[in-house]
Amino acid sequence: MNFDLTEDQIAIREAVAAVARRFDDHYWSSKEALGEFPHEFHAAMAEGGWLGITMPEEYGGAGLGVTEAAIMMNEVARHGGAAAAISTIHINLFGPHPIIVFGTEAQKAEWIPRLVSGRDKVCFGVTEPDAGLDTTRIKTFARKVDGGYIVNGRKLWTSTGQVATKILILARTTPIEECRKPTDGMSIFYTDLDRTKIEVKRIAKMGRAAVDSNATFIDDYFVPDSDLIGEEGKGFSYLLHSLNPERILVAAEAIGIGHDALGRAARYAQDRVVFGRPIGQNQGIQHPLAESWIELEAALNLTMKAAWLYDNGRHCGAEANAAKFLGARAAYTACERAVLTHGGLGYSKEYQVERLFREAFVFRIAPVTEQLILSYIAEKVLGQKKSY
Repeated sequence: MNFDLTEDQIAIREAVAAVARRFDDHYWSSKEALGEFPHEFHAAMAEGGWLGITMPEEYGGAGLGVTEAAIMMNEVARHGGAAAAISTIHINLFGPHPIIVFGTEAQKAEWIPRLVSGRDKVCFGVTEPDAGLDTTRIKTFARKVDGGYIVNGRKLWTSTGQVATKILILARTTPIEECRKPTDGMSIFYTDLDRTKIEVKRIAKMGRAAVDSNATFIDDYFVPDSDLIGEEGKGFSYLLHSLNPERILVAAEAIGIGHDALGRAARYAQDRVVFGRPIGQNQGIQHPLAESWIELEAALNLTMKAAWLYDNGRHCGAEANAAKFLGARAAYTACERAVLTHGGLGYSKEYQVERLFREAFVFRIAPVTEQLILSYIAEKVLGQKKSY
């Protein structure tokens, strides 16, 4: 197995790093303090063509795979922007996948170029207050009327809802009790986000203040027939096409944050002198940091294996989930160790590692919990009975 990146992949990493370095710690700290979306970073990534790295070339994208997207997002995460930088562009890489696979030519020609260029920003309306990860239990309902649907429902954790121009909504079009299977009867819509008619209420949260998360209230909202993706009632199966790529990207992103934190800790350990010697000369500092490097590299190798499997049309559910699990834990531990290496200064905002620690925490929770990943591995790999 060849672990070397190709010349094109190295070029991607270097070009993305050049963009990311233009936005320093002060920029990201300011965005967090203001709770302000990083429009400048989003525009810079759009200008470089990076928002369309996985989009088809005929619609303005680069037509590359999840491997290249993972390389890109890992690099984005390594330069101080952490979850804020990631979340600015993350949904562009997996969210529109149902459009690309199941959309009509007219839909793709109209919608995809606008996402690639950054003219549109999209948010994801799937999670609901009472359903959580049990997506089959969503209550948002789209009732068929002449020319379209009337949608009513509630969504939770709708990221970028304050700045998005479009929303991808998963809604029931057939009541669950009338469906043969719980996964039937759901449909996906890609439609305008009109905040004069849809209430988008910002959620105050632990980290990633620069990129908003929201509770979304949809009441009697008309969605035209032309905004339905694919066939009515097959939305859940369409959604599944994006789950493994998302887990791979989340893993790559978390690992990038972990490497950023680890690098900051290692530099501080070299510079900080206590009792006449650098603290990094002490094994009590060295060993935890060395462990984090090992954990991050192991997680990255599994992540890239999962990406390779996906891009080559192979089954990768176990590897994608495991990569997300390992990547999130390795990042969390690396950030924690970075704070502890800095001592009291790690608790201050000046050294940034407390921000990285807070922003790394979410990867252990979203988009799928560690417990569900373990249940999936137990069932699908180890042959145990389904536990949930």
